Amino acid sequence: MTVPADPERGHGFLAVDSGGSGLRVAVGIVGADTLAERSSSIPVRTGERGIDPAHLMDQLVPMVRALRAETGIARPTTAVVGAAGLASLGDGLRAELPAALTRAFGVRTTALAADAVTAYTGALGARAGAVVAAGTGLIAVGTDLTGWRRADGWGHLLGDCGGGAWIGRAGLEAALRAHDGRPGGSARLLARAEERFGPMPGLPGLLYPRPDRAAVLASFAPEVAGCAEHDPVASGILRAAARHLAESAAAVCPTDGEPPFAVTGGLLRLGAPLLVPLAEEVAERLPHARRVEAEGDPLRGAVRIAADLADGGLALPVDGMLLSVTRRT
Repeated sequence: MTVPADPERGHGFLAVDSGGSGLRVAVGIVGADTLAERSSSIPVRTGERGIDPAHLMDQLVPMVRALRAETGIARPTTAVVGAAGLASLGDGLRAELPAALTRAFGVRTTALAADAVTAYTGALGARAGAVVAAGTGLIAVGTDLTGWRRADGWGHLLGDCGGGAWIGRAGLEAALRAHDGRPGGSARLLARAEERFGPMPGLPGLLYPRPDRAAVLASFAPEVAGCAEHDPVASGILRAAARHLAESAAAVCPTDGEPPFAVTGGLLRLGAPLLVPLAEEVAERLPHARRVEAEGDPLRGAVRIAADLADGGLALPVDGMLLSVTRRT
């Protein structure tokens, strides 16, 4: 499905990237080079209906007001919101957010996208291929421009295998095994965990009640990477993460031709301990794909979708789950 262009060109837009580690917001003018950005380290809550639209708006409204004051943009007529968990937990957002954005800012056109879709668009634009968004969580998406394929992205309790929270949890498990004297433990990871979180018996009480526990788990991933050179347990965790990432990519990548494939997200900052085994796993599981550098991040992907809606129509598949568009007159 191709969404026609917005009739008003050169208008203001609002772009949002909502992930497991917080919220990033940008406003700008379509066709202009300058963006104004704000960020929050508070992840949007989830509740009975999934992602909480009221909590998102509570954070978004003051951030956008400040950005509009900076830029002089009086009316962002297009909003693109990329949200982690949208496909599985997005019923509340789809039902309430477009109207809330209209009331708050006068938005006429709202696109709601899974964060993997904005990551995809930031990395590759509107062309067939595959992208793995690897941050606190992990999800892979691919498209031949007629539909989307998705792998993982099931959240830190059921999946996101190979993502930051998965790596951090595996590292903390190894620390707890060492604390207990069980096989598979790592004394180095135990020392890092105690330095960061205190005595291990207190860790469950610190972690389990927190609504941002996925982000807390992911905060330990750099410690795993920091131990990997001299610790076979830590190195093995990152090798397993690379395998999970490559498996998810292979599940969604188009099989025809030599499609581009990119990895984007904060997990890349772990460096060689993850990237070296990742290159080996990708070469084995995706021999037909062309590994390319991501052109931009998920926030830039949301900006690209806003520009496409305004200037040329949206060529990406609109399926109502991973990507939906609502227009209000």
